[in-house]
Amino acid sequence: MSLSVPQNGVKSDDEPVIELFVKAGSDGESIGNCPFSQRLFMILWLKGVVFNVTTVDLKRKPADLQNLAPGTHPPFITFNGEVKTDINKIEEFLEDVLSPPKYIKLGARHPESNTAGMDIFAKFSAFIKNSKPDANEGLERGLMKTLQKLDEYLRSPLPDEIDHNSIEDVKVSSRKFLDGDEMTLADCNLLPKLHIVKVSRGDF
Repeated sequence: MSLSVPQNGVKSDDEPVIELFVKAGSDGESIGNCPFSQRLFMILWLKGVVFNVTTVDLKRKPADLQNLAPGTHPPFITFNGEVKTDINKIEEFLEDVLSPPKYIKLGARHPESNTAGMDIFAKFSAFIKNSKPDANEGLERGLMKTLQKLDEYLRSPLPDEIDHNSIEDVKVSSRKFLDGDEMTLADCNLLPKLHIVKVSRGDF
């Protein structure tokens, strides 16, 4: 494991002690391309809480990692010394304990934002890992269909963008992110996956 690197400034005495363990990059030290690690990093960063990041080189399988969280691979966190390993439960836990007024709420207001693009990474993984040339066209078509569906959701106005008292008909959304002009948990989940798809597009 590499040394922990503090994020988000200087920790005050009343803040929790949080350490995020993530998969290391190919050099064994930098943060790797794991979308689940990046998801938790984004959540902690957006919350504004001070936390440490420790990268874990899985090729070396450090003994201290096995002692801390036996049988567990990154990402996971320790929160005031308590180990938490399930990604979805960690997200729920952080949203619950790092709450207003000190920390911002990141939950999406519109349920559809949480499911928009949810199939993209699975479709992308199936396409990029496919070893049968005759299946490429169908898998690529399936991936493009999910991307188009996400694009349609982003272009469609959210309920709060529509003024029913206005004579103007809002046809295209002007929002910056999935659920509005501020990032939410939905973005933390989707953006790292979209980034991998974007970086890998040269392989298409």
